[in-house]
Amino acid sequence: MEVLPHAAANKPKLTRATSPLMSALDTGGRYTLTRRHFVQSALIGGAAAAACAAGLFVGWPFASSQVRRSSVLPWPEARSIVAETVLPSFPDSTFVVTDPRYGAVGDGNADDTMALASAIEDCSSRGGGHVVLPEGVYSTGALRLQSNVDLHLEAGALLRFDGDPDRYPVVLTRYEGIECLNRSPMVYAYGESNIAVTGAGVLDASQTQTWNSGSNRAAVLEPMVAAGLPPEQRVVPEHGRLRSAFVEPYACTNVLIQGVTLRGAQFWQLHPTLCRNVTVDSVRTGDTTSLNTDACNPESCDHVVIRGCAFNAFDDCIALKSGRDADGRRVDTPCQNVVITGCAVQGPAGGVALGSEMTGGIRNVYVHDVRTFGRSVQHMLYAKSNTRRGGYAVNIRVDSATADHLGGAWAFAQMDYDGQVGDFGPTFEDWAIGNSTGDLDPMVLQLSGLDGNPIRGIRIRDSAFTHVLFPIDAYDHVEDVAFEGVTINGWGADR
Repeated sequence: MEVLPHAAANKPKLTRATSPLMSALDTGGRYTLTRRHFVQSALIGGAAAAACAAGLFVGWPFASSQVRRSSVLPWPEARSIVAETVLPSFPDSTFVVTDPRYGAVGDGNADDTMALASAIEDCSSRGGGHVVLPEGVYSTGALRLQSNVDLHLEAGALLRFDGDPDRYPVVLTRYEGIECLNRSPMVYAYGESNIAVTGAGVLDASQTQTWNSGSNRAAVLEPMVAAGLPPEQRVVPEHGRLRSAFVEPYACTNVLIQGVTLRGAQFWQLHPTLCRNVTVDSVRTGDTTSLNTDACNPESCDHVVIRGCAFNAFDDCIALKSGRDADGRRVDTPCQNVVITGCAVQGPAGGVALGSEMTGGIRNVYVHDVRTFGRSVQHMLYAKSNTRRGGYAVNIRVDSATADHLGGAWAFAQMDYDGQVGDFGPTFEDWAIGNSTGDLDPMVLQLSGLDGNPIRGIRIRDSAFTHVLFPIDAYDHVEDVAFEGVTINGWGADR
């Protein structure tokens, strides 16, 4: 393990005795993150805030005044991904769900499931258009989108998913990176093209907590995989309970989720899976206290654009994924060509996370103008895998990001997540961070590779980090790190 100071000898030193982050380093030089270290390290952010309040950092410059930011995507490759990501298009036809042909009531009491499904079916069969929900409260079970349908919620429309499990039929899904049959997500599509959920309305899943529970993947799902059962025979409700995602287009093309607000999630909120051409635009998530309610998790998708969103999660805010372990190797599909721009993030884990379900690989990711808000996050950039998971995270680019009041290091990577081991070493390499800032963060970099399998090629340039409580980096099996035009607490940190 290597600890590198960024400034003069009289700057604070970080030792095992003074930091739970460092105490997680065992005598063999391996970094193991436990739930205890996660909680303890979150306290460091509070210590940094207290230090600032006590005047420790008086006179030190704030990072935001030291960095020139780009208002446009600075990478030609990212601009190409945006241009190539096809948006769905729809005829001008409208299908209002309260029309007598469909019979939705929208009073919050009537069951509008069949009315909404009828409007979706009619719209698709007539060549497509917009299924419109006027102002009202629509109580419903699972909704299944069909090709060429835009489910549009007007302002004042509330789509409230009810607590009757029988209204959520079993469908093919992916639970934490493993394919299976489980109760339907609240909004689902399979193998469709040109689909959308748009408008200024709200989708509320809070009532599904009566049935939407269960997280013991190791006991419920993994034994079926180990037994060699194909996905269509891994029927979760016959063996126990695992939660269902909120909005999940599966194996779809040309997907748009725009303008809506999601609240009351019990599990991952936006989970496009094995899709191509996905746009998530101006979406808000939040109002949930359930653990593991990541806000936006594209999994094994190609050409994804996430822009202008405010993600409030109870785990990672944006997490790119590509399958788990043996089942991920069977599917073997990366998450790639992803642009994230103009978003705000708040949650107890990663702002932008890579993994841990990354068996199929993650590559060509461009993160631009992402900022923390409110309670902030644990890490702005958080990469996690292990030798059972394998996979890779390569060609990762971050520019004009702001991450203040973090609970841990600005960028954090580990190859021994959850202590799971196997024969598939992950690859983390070719990451570049530029024109970014952090204020009141405990550390800048904390990177933990493996013996014989280091993290390689980390570049930070033209960035400023202020009021950093421990102005050092913690490296374990890391090679080829370079800083250029970087300051930490006002000191030059180039090397």
